[in-house]
Amino acid sequence: MRNPFAPGAGQRPPELAGRDKELSAFEVVLERVARGRPERSLVLTGLRGVGKTVLLGELRSMAVKRGWGAGKIEARPDAGLRRPLSAALHRAVRDLAVRHRAPDRVESVLGVLKAFALRSNPEDAKLRDRWQPGIDVPAAVGRADSGDIEIDLVELFTEVAELAQDVGTGVALLIDEMQDVPADDVSALCAACHELSQSGAPLVVVGAGLPHLPAVLSASKSYSERLFRYVRIDRLSREDADRAVLAPVDREEAGIEPEALDALFDASGGYPYFIQAYGKAAWDAAPDDPITATDVAVAAPEADAELAVGFFGSRYERATPAEREYLRAMAELTDGKDAGVNTAQVADHLGRKPSSLSPARDSLIKKGLVYSAERGQIAFTVPHFGRFLLGRED
Repeated sequence: MRNPFAPGAGQRPPELAGRDKELSAFEVVLERVARGRPERSLVLTGLRGVGKTVLLGELRSMAVKRGWGAGKIEARPDAGLRRPLSAALHRAVRDLAVRHRAPDRVESVLGVLKAFALRSNPEDAKLRDRWQPGIDVPAAVGRADSGDIEIDLVELFTEVAELAQDVGTGVALLIDEMQDVPADDVSALCAACHELSQSGAPLVVVGAGLPHLPAVLSASKSYSERLFRYVRIDRLSREDADRAVLAPVDREEAGIEPEALDALFDASGGYPYFIQAYGKAAWDAAPDDPITATDVAVAAPEADAELAVGFFGSRYERATPAEREYLRAMAELTDGKDAGVNTAQVADHLGRKPSSLSPARDSLIKKGLVYSAERGQIAFTVPHFGRFLLGRED
């Protein structure tokens, strides 16, 4: 039998267990927006490993099944929004073009999209160095090409939304790692969402990011709280965590003992990524059916080793020595638990002045390893990261 917890097993991943409420809410958003009713865009926030990216992908699939145009991007630090946004909306327009009866109208929107995309090229760039977006129509002139990202985004969103309105649907733009969108682009994105919400245009933005994403948006535009509906994605309840294990096991006509479910929940803490990691290892380790608590215990070191390299280690390696010292201090102050810590305590623990640690802290936030839950507080973005750090032998 194949391992139902292995990536690409073809089944609904554990990350979607317990997310029925979010999926149902998005169905309502799609219906309301398509009917021209006002609805806020959506922002999903949570720690690493809770399944935000997988949920975002499922929301995109839901939009496409309803005939919407949908595009998804992953924001990156220090990278502008124009190019990835152009590619995502190009895909959305292609989704809509299949249903649209006026090719000239579609080409007109693509021309505006191309004009928007080309503004990502530096004005002094030579012809051979200029990036081309791969849109086979002439670029429009005088629409979404001013160079002011806020003006251009409003005009582009309006064009794409009106195209969707022609076929009675809408457009969904999904942005993963939204906290990494540059500040000017975040401001422009909020302004565009505000403008479209005023006109009732059928376009929604669905963002996903770390817990401090609402603060990033609020710092950009004071009215952002009215633009987005914030949904916190957390670890699974015991019931949903058990369902995330039982469903794939049942599909393979296998079994698992209650004590093994207890052990898996204790090891994973209910975090979907960890449920998948420990579930996969337990399945591979079990010599017979059903899976037992002993199988989970035998498999745990293997899962721990894989997580130490792929989930924890890959992030730890991105930190400088000074940043690792800061992370270690956080782990020691929290005894390896998933809890926040006062930044003044970190400084005191290291025998340093708080101001001298600001560069390390700010860099760790930028790298997505920690976040500021509230003023003067800092916490890991990765569950169980403190436990991992305390278990390292440097």
